[in-house]
Amino acid sequence: MKSDKKELYALILDVLPMTAGDPRRPQFKKEPIVQAVGTEQFKLLELVPKVADVNVNDKVYIGDKARDRIEKVKRRIGYADLTQTAKLELPYAVEHIVTENEGKFVDFFNKAVPITSKQHMLHLLPGVGKKILWEILEAREKQPFTSFADIAERVKSVPKPEQMIIKRVMEELEDPNVKYHVFTSK
Repeated sequence: MKSDKKELYALILDVLPMTAGDPRRPQFKKEPIVQAVGTEQFKLLELVPKVADVNVNDKVYIGDKARDRIEKVKRRIGYADLTQTAKLELPYAVEHIVTENEGKFVDFFNKAVPITSKQHMLHLLPGVGKKILWEILEAREKQPFTSFADIAERVKSVPKPEQMIIKRVMEELEDPNVKYHVFTSK
């Protein structure tokens, strides 16, 4: 599902007008910082904005060329590096990304495969045990899923499949010791 390529877009989680950063750094060298989450691989990033008009929940282009509101990607950060505001905004941003890219995540339900002889990729979703796994596999065998609503309709024990994806993404972002990264890159 994931590949380790560069993020092209990010959703802003928090805007810090002037960073404290290194206390030895002179005041005139301090720069504003934006904390954001990538829209493809959910990478947590620290960005340097070009302009002051960046706000929480804005989608910004961070690819290599023609950046309009972002000067540069400063660095990749971990969940522990996020501000409290960014931590509070992250679940909403993840939900926005998942619902905006519904087809990609529905494909996960259609194409997930066994990881080992005893564990399936679908087992990594919160709430999926053997019974629900078999219900999903049997339903997709009859016909591939077309939407989250289709999954919920055909697999009664999965009323909100998008919430399962969101919870798994949050687990992968919050816990650095998660063994399998299905939706995020390590």
